[in-house]
Amino acid sequence: MTKSRKPLGKYRRIVIKIGSALLVDRAAGLKKAWLDALSADIAALRAGGTEVLVVSSGAIALGRSVLKVPSGALKLEESQAAAAVGQIALARAWSESLSADGIVAGQILLTLGDTEERRRYLNARATISQLLKLGAVPIINENDTVATTEIRYGDNDRLAARVATMTGADLLVLLSDIDGLYTAPPHLDPSARFLETIDAITPEIEAMAGGAASELSRGGMRTKIDAGKIATGAGCAMIIASGKIDRPLSAIENGARSSWFAPSGSPVTARKTWIAGQLQPAGRLEIDAGAESALSSGKSLLPAGVRAVSGTFSRGDTVSIIGTGGREIARGLVGYDADEARLIAGKKSAEIAEILGYAGRAAMVHRDDLVVTGRAATAEKDVAHA
Repeated sequence: MTKSRKPLGKYRRIVIKIGSALLVDRAAGLKKAWLDALSADIAALRAGGTEVLVVSSGAIALGRSVLKVPSGALKLEESQAAAAVGQIALARAWSESLSADGIVAGQILLTLGDTEERRRYLNARATISQLLKLGAVPIINENDTVATTEIRYGDNDRLAARVATMTGADLLVLLSDIDGLYTAPPHLDPSARFLETIDAITPEIEAMAGGAASELSRGGMRTKIDAGKIATGAGCAMIIASGKIDRPLSAIENGARSSWFAPSGSPVTARKTWIAGQLQPAGRLEIDAGAESALSSGKSLLPAGVRAVSGTFSRGDTVSIIGTGGREIARGLVGYDADEARLIAGKKSAEIAEILGYAGRAAMVHRDDLVVTGRAATAEKDVAHA
């Protein structure tokens, strides 16, 4: 896999994420001229053979505009009502705009569970794949009419990354009100340096993420970096670029400033991509140095290497594996319920039967159900065992 930047038209499948502030003006409503210009960009990509998916924010903001809801924080039921009206308006806007270029739009509304629960994940992927096969452009958004704080993404950056990995896209483009990644928030620090190429998302890169820059947008640079970790880990490149100008995709092609995140040189398999991208691990396993070394060489996590267990989880749930440095280094599907995991943590596999009263699995997390996510380890051997 090449890790060098290439023209957008050279990618096979691109996911484009649109921020609310780009699409909706708080006073005037939908920015139709901007949307039409972006649709022309999408049509040009498709004419060159590139498949395009859109993750579009804006339902709540557009619904507020249609309903003439005053500015300020919304209660949950108010935001859901705004989304109910806004989703219809947003879908109509995309349909009308893309149809000018002879393109059919298909709306897909997702909740967190649709990408976190394996069966629903596969179903959503199949639907999106069929839309692409039929030549339509999927317009995807979080289903804000039913999602609550506990069961939502809360931002479309990470949703877009999950869609990109779900559909096997090779590029994710995040269009925002900032033109890329800086060493510090540029509106706060005039000396902040722009970063054009990011070869890997290190802790130093993560530390550069600032807060949200717009009232209409729920996401900030933090969520964009989270999205980058999900996407690049699955072998998908990512670009952060400004969408404030007309035809922003053409602008990227013509050399407009943007930050490019290189895809991982060792993308994980589809099943492990799903595991790695889980946004809400059900628990944590803290491990010792010996176990950390074993994971980095592609081995399973045994109970003996687990120092502490936290969270409430069941067998088969995704857990976060924490290394000696206090950072997450891997994720996996745990082989035991939380109470059982606590009982056998730090114990040898041969002792499991005596402790639990039955012969359980030798591994706390089997290597086939585990993906290394930390910077200190590599996933090459892990992938070889998939």
